[in-house]
Amino acid sequence: MKHLLKMLDLSKEEIIDLLNLADQLKYEQKHKIAHQHLKGKTLGMIFQKASTRTRVSFETGMFQLGGQALFLSSRDLQIGRGEPVQDTARVLSRYLDGIMIRTFAQKEVEDLAQYGSIPIINGLTDFCHPCQVLADLMTVREHKGRFEGLKMCYIGDGNNMANSLIVGGLKVGMKVSVACPKGFEPAEEVLSFAKGYDSFVLTTDVLEAAKGADVLFTDVWSSMGQEEEAEKRRAAFEGIYQINDRLLEAAHRDAMVQHCLPAHRGEEITEAVFEAHADEIFDEAENRLHAQKAVMVRLMA
Repeated sequence: MKHLLKMLDLSKEEIIDLLNLADQLKYEQKHKIAHQHLKGKTLGMIFQKASTRTRVSFETGMFQLGGQALFLSSRDLQIGRGEPVQDTARVLSRYLDGIMIRTFAQKEVEDLAQYGSIPIINGLTDFCHPCQVLADLMTVREHKGRFEGLKMCYIGDGNNMANSLIVGGLKVGMKVSVACPKGFEPAEEVLSFAKGYDSFVLTTDVLEAAKGADVLFTDVWSSMGQEEEAEKRRAAFEGIYQINDRLLEAAHRDAMVQHCLPAHRGEEITEAVFEAHADEIFDEAENRLHAQKAVMVRLMA
């Protein structure tokens, strides 16, 4: 593994290796066992999309690993003023030991990897969110103890989270069902991948998708950059594509609920369900730190 660009690039063995290392690093952090695998290393963090969890978890993770992180907004970089990505990649490769980028276009991440000579980590694009899904899988395994035989259900927009959850869930051996309104399906590249698995279902029926599910996922109806579509999206999703008590009744009686945050309570998830499963959701948020530390150690140590 040279980079973390998208879940499609990872094998099952690489995913499990990252999760095992994340578990180890979490244990060491909790028990105050030093693990400064990246002492003297520097991670550049390029943000063209704002973030709470991504910035804090990567910056804290680098500190705990003995390195340092540099916050680089698009306002701080010449890339925001028209410098080609390939030039930025080659310059930053002379200064840094790794780059995390949170941006819109997947091509920008792929170009950094193509033209740079250091590891590139995808902190989020419109196409995928691999760091979040590694944390999600880590949390599922913590709570359920396994992947084989479990059913993952995603309700909502076929966005970057749906794309990455489908790939990650199927690769580790879970059944995956997705319920989206027509016109809001996951990416064709992901659906083409999923066709190779009998354990994948795409439907518009939320109750069909949730039936017997061991873990339910959702995300906001309108992601960052889709604000102009908010009303159109609300009309397509409202009253149906929501994790609520009715949906939980269709799922397994011990079903987990996960949300990548921030949550719009009352839209994609009810206040009652969110609070009833808050411990699981904030375990998931915490695990961003540990999963990303594992990624940085594997790529940069």
